[in-house]
Amino acid sequence: MAEQTPNYSGEFLKSVHHAWLGLLTLGVGFVSASPLILILGATAYVLGWVYLPGMSFFKRWVDRRYEAVSRTAARAEVEEFIRRRHTILIALSSSRRERYNGLAKVCEEIENASADNPLTIGDPADDPRLRKLDELMWTYLRMLSIEESLDRFLETERREDVPRLVREAEQEVADLGASIETLKRESRQVVLESKHRLLTSRSERLEVLQKRLQRIEQAQANLALVISEQERLDQQIKLIRADAIASKNAQTLTARIDATVEHLDQTNKWLAEMDEFKDLVSDIPATDLRIGFKPLAPPPIIGVEPSSKRPPVKVKERS
Repeated sequence: MAEQTPNYSGEFLKSVHHAWLGLLTLGVGFVSASPLILILGATAYVLGWVYLPGMSFFKRWVDRRYEAVSRTAARAEVEEFIRRRHTILIALSSSRRERYNGLAKVCEEIENASADNPLTIGDPADDPRLRKLDELMWTYLRMLSIEESLDRFLETERREDVPRLVREAEQEVADLGASIETLKRESRQVVLESKHRLLTSRSERLEVLQKRLQRIEQAQANLALVISEQERLDQQIKLIRADAIASKNAQTLTARIDATVEHLDQTNKWLAEMDEFKDLVSDIPATDLRIGFKPLAPPPIIGVEPSSKRPPVKVKERS
């Protein structure tokens, strides 16, 4: 999120400081009904306009307000991103969710192991290395979602057996071409025109089928690459865990995480080039706040308390 530079003069116009300045200068001048005091008040008001917006105490006041607004906006952006990520996660098949949750547990182990050697003083969650883990898991989730979309597309096309349809269409077009040549030799113009129209229609159908086959082949290649990148990222994160547990050197762990993120730059560029998955390739919010990688907790199941049974009321029998 791009930070806005405060316009201190504009902020002064809307601030309570300006209201007090006007009240203590122009207001006092008007109330006094003295021309001299009014002139002095107006002069003080102008001087206040010139100098107060540039004073350090006012700038700090404005900066704090801007920081609070920016922080609130960043928090809202992160919350919206987390909801969108959760939507993508729950849309996955159960097996892919298990793969994501399994790698998320590996990242939790990295978090716990790196807590002993944080790069920041204070809250360990502010460690920039953990934010990079968030980025790695977001890339992994995107690839899982793309894998599922490609797999679903290929399964749909597989049921129709497009390669067989292409072969049959090619044979049909070839047979029609041969039939037209025969009709030309026999000079059967009426039938020939009808056959030409049929050949045009079937040729266009063949062209569409060939485009579908090209998309299938491209999807198969993309699917193989997505799966390979998933496996590579999975092993790299597990290697980070090994370094985090075996080595207590913060620089070693940082270098390993940085190298992993750098290796994924090409993967992210490749994902960005896939037009059909534009909704999945957006980057995480540009903020210092962590987005995490854990799935949202499911809503609690509200149980219904069993109703207390009243003891049966004994009814006296009439004699």
